[in-house]
Amino acid sequence: MTRQKVWDPLVRVFHWTLVLGFVANALLIDEDSKLHEQIGWAIVVLLAVRVVWGLVGTRHARFTDFLPSVSGALSQLRDMATGRVRHHIGHSPLGAWMIWNLLLGIAAISLTGWMMTTNAFWGVDWVEEMHEALVLWVGLSALVHVAAVVVESLRTGVNLPRAMVTGTKVMPDDDTTR
Repeated sequence: MTRQKVWDPLVRVFHWTLVLGFVANALLIDEDSKLHEQIGWAIVVLLAVRVVWGLVGTRHARFTDFLPSVSGALSQLRDMATGRVRHHIGHSPLGAWMIWNLLLGIAAISLTGWMMTTNAFWGVDWVEEMHEALVLWVGLSALVHVAAVVVESLRTGVNLPRAMVTGTKVMPDDDTTR
């Protein structure tokens, strides 16, 4: 087994802070409260920091390290269907698609949330409906993400949740690591 440093502290703090902020605003905080808006702005700041870090950060934090790839995703699906295991130091191809989905979804929630506070869109039904639909989409996507992390951890033998806490993946010693 080889220990690979993969997720730097900024990525891990971003991940878990975003999880807490999203869960708080989606499930716990009254949507009409000032706290809901403040958490929304905190999430916008988190996203801005993550965008900068995605451009200049450590190797696996950079967006170029996990660009979505249709062929990569199809290859991973084939591997899953046939029982072949390939280990990925950073995000897997399907993981990359999910991360982009979640980041863009959170950004769209933030945009529609801000729109609802402007004179131009205050009280406009489609903006509020879009905001709520995006929250549902990201929530369902997050559940799929968590399930996929559990399944892939069991399938590949790499404890992905532990890696997002410690920053280090414990990888099998083989030639299937990418």
